[in-house]
Amino acid sequence: MQRAGPHASSVAGRRRLRETLEGQAFLLPTIFGLALFWLGPVVASVLISFTDWGNGQHVSWLGLANYRALYTSPLFWKVFANTWYYTLVSVPAGMLLSLGLALLANQKLRGIGLFRAIYFFPSIISMTAVALMWSFLFNPDLGFINYVIRRVFHVPGPEWVNSIQWAMPALIFVGVWKWAGYNMVIFLAGLQSLDRSLQEAAAMDGANSWQRFRHVTWPGLTPTTLFVLVIMLIGSFQVFEQTYVMTEGGPAYATLTMSYYIYLDAFQYFHMGQAAALAYVLFAVVCIVTALQFALQRRWVFYQ
Repeated sequence: MQRAGPHASSVAGRRRLRETLEGQAFLLPTIFGLALFWLGPVVASVLISFTDWGNGQHVSWLGLANYRALYTSPLFWKVFANTWYYTLVSVPAGMLLSLGLALLANQKLRGIGLFRAIYFFPSIISMTAVALMWSFLFNPDLGFINYVIRRVFHVPGPEWVNSIQWAMPALIFVGVWKWAGYNMVIFLAGLQSLDRSLQEAAAMDGANSWQRFRHVTWPGLTPTTLFVLVIMLIGSFQVFEQTYVMTEGGPAYATLTMSYYIYLDAFQYFHMGQAAALAYVLFAVVCIVTALQFALQRRWVFYQ
C-alpha cells in the first residue's frame, strides 16, 4: 500500500479547513442572534443592577446599594415569603394531582383518549384567559363557586381574591389546575416506558396494587418525577400572569410575588436598577434550588 504524498495531505488539510469554515459560517447568524438578543441584554441588565436608573434621564453608579436596599426592605422579605408560599404549596399539590391523573389515564379503558385530551386541555389555554375565567368564578358576590357554597352549605362563601387569607390559595388553585394536564402527559410517558414484566412478576408474587406502585412503579418513575419537579419549581418562582390578572399583588401585598414585584419596580415605578437587582436575586434563588435538586437526586432517583 502506497502512502499518501505531501500533496495529497495538503489537499485533504485544505478541504477540512474549508469545511470547518463553511460550518462556522452557517453558525454565524445564530451566534450573532444569541449575542445580540440574549447575551447583550444579560450583560446590560447586570450593569443596570448596579446603577440608579430611574426614567432614563439620569444614570448613576451605586455599586451594591440596590442589593443592600433589598436586604433591608421589609416589602422584599414579604414578597420573598409569598413566593416561597406559592412554591411550597403549588409544587407538591400539582405533582400529586398530575401523578394521580396519569395513573388514571394509564388505564386501558374505552374512550381513555378522550379523558386524556380533557385533562390536557387547560394547559393549551392562555394563562391570561384562564385567570380571567377564574376571576369571574371566584367573584365573592356573583361567582359560581360562592353560589354553590350558598346553595349547598347555606353559608356565605369566602371573599377569595379580595381576602388576605384566601387570595393566595385561589392563585395556587388556578396554577395547579392550569398545569396539571401538562405534567400528567409527562408522567404518563414515564409510566408507559416502564417494563410491564416487572409489574406482572410482582403481581404473581402476591403484591397488591399499593405494593406494586411503591416498590416497582415509583422507583422507575423517579427520573420523570425529577424532571417534573425541576420544571415546576422554576415555573412556580416565575408566577406572574394570574397575579397580574386576578389580584395585582393585593390585597395588602398578600399575593405580591417576585416576578410581579420586578414588573412593578421596572414599569410602574421606573426603578430599573432595583428591578434588575431583584431579577438577579430571583435568578440566584432558582439556580440554587435547581442545583440542590440535582445534588440530592442520587438519594432518591433510580436510573434503570
